[in-house]
Amino acid sequence: MTKRELALSEEKKLKVTFRVEPGCLGPNGAEMAEAFCQYAQANVATLDSNYIIWNILPRFDKTLPELEYHALNKRLNHQQAEKYLMLFSKSLDEFESHLEQKLSDLIESFCAR
Repeated sequence: MTKRELALSEEKKLKVTFRVEPGCLGPNGAEMAEAFCQYAQANVATLDSNYIIWNILPRFDKTLPELEYHALNKRLNHQQAEKYLMLFSKSLDEFESHLEQKLSDLIESFCAR
């Protein structure tokens, strides 16, 4: 079993919180944000689920960061999240870029429904 396939306990998984700006959903984004986040959550839940727990939320409070990482009940900064992902041969920059592309694709499919 490789490190990528290693199944971690829930508390050791990286918890990724992504807060979606309602404005990216169009002029009625604030009304659709909750529904979109549920849709996105369902569509990303299995991505890298052996070491990631996803939490997709609307970003109604601008004081909260768009992206947050936690592991072992502690908030991780950028460098700590990078080190964590390196255990799975992932780069944080590539991870974030892939996540943003996936969410962009989900916004398109959600709005086309």
